[in-house]
Amino acid sequence: MIWEIIAGGFQALKEYIALHVLTCLIPAFLLAGAMVSFVSKEAIIRYLGIVAKRLYSFLLSTFGSFFLAACSCTVIPVASGLYYQGAGVGAAFIILWVAPAANILALLYTGAILGYNMALTRLASAVVMAVIVGMVMSTFFIKEERSRQFQVDLEKKKIMKGKDLVLLLLILVSLLAPNYLIRKGPYLHKIYVWASGMILIIFYAFKTKKGEEIKAWLRETWWFVKIIFPLLLAGVFIVGMIGKILPEKFIQNWLSGKGIFPSFLATLIGAISYFATMTEAPFVDTLLKLGMGKGPALALLLTGPGMSLPNMLAIIRVFSFKKAIVYILTIIILGTLVGWFSSNFIF
Repeated sequence: MIWEIIAGGFQALKEYIALHVLTCLIPAFLLAGAMVSFVSKEAIIRYLGIVAKRLYSFLLSTFGSFFLAACSCTVIPVASGLYYQGAGVGAAFIILWVAPAANILALLYTGAILGYNMALTRLASAVVMAVIVGMVMSTFFIKEERSRQFQVDLEKKKIMKGKDLVLLLLILVSLLAPNYLIRKGPYLHKIYVWASGMILIIFYAFKTKKGEEIKAWLRETWWFVKIIFPLLLAGVFIVGMIGKILPEKFIQNWLSGKGIFPSFLATLIGAISYFATMTEAPFVDTLLKLGMGKGPALALLLTGPGMSLPNMLAIIRVFSFKKAIVYILTIIILGTLVGWFSSNFIF
């Protein structure tokens, strides 16, 4: 019995490494590293700061966070760093939420594992939830926001150079093309497309970037690999084992309906549990096969990677107990409502 459980983990790990590392993870890590290396931090802080228009900063922080691959714990230094440098509380907590809950790695991997419909619904839900989170945090702590004072450089700065934008787009295409243009047929065909894209990226990078810039980009990419990849492998292995031991009756009885309680339960499980970036998709895929409803599955996809018990404790320490409570309750309520709404009106 124990060997069967362990074998399930190794089987899931084998399939994951064989089918996803080359065509999905490598370009995804390169993209994340490029975002850190080539996007102006000063410009981002300026546009997210307390002097910026609220809705504008919310939307910018939301869509900017799509490119920040981080788990619920590693995103805290990023969000708190921006906050203490002058970003508004709403924008900071949007980053704290969106980066782990709906970054581009997680969204693309969700599409590859669970289909376009689930990935697009997750994207739309994350955007709506992010704006509401920003509004709630800014409204609750408006007096504190007005009392914060920073020396802000109002000089407009470019977010990135044109040649850097082209490089990011090339990496994004190399990530999308193998996994979305070639959905059927031999896996070798995906490798051909991926290899062609990587050759183009390498050629363009050496033509437009200096050696030190490329080294800095690769260092940032390697940082993402070190932080995320081991957790990803461990998560996939655990998911494979869970698939062998999880009782189907529990899933079918408590997480399969269209009512609000299954979505609430899925949200609560996700909020307490810890998921490394992208491990939530194969985990939810396993639960769907065991009978989980798509609405609760969406709720788990959002709150599972977006929050965790360590994440909550760190937020209390870094941002204050009041901010943590408002944020946690807001996410749990929104996750529940999104799961219930999608069960009855989307899926």
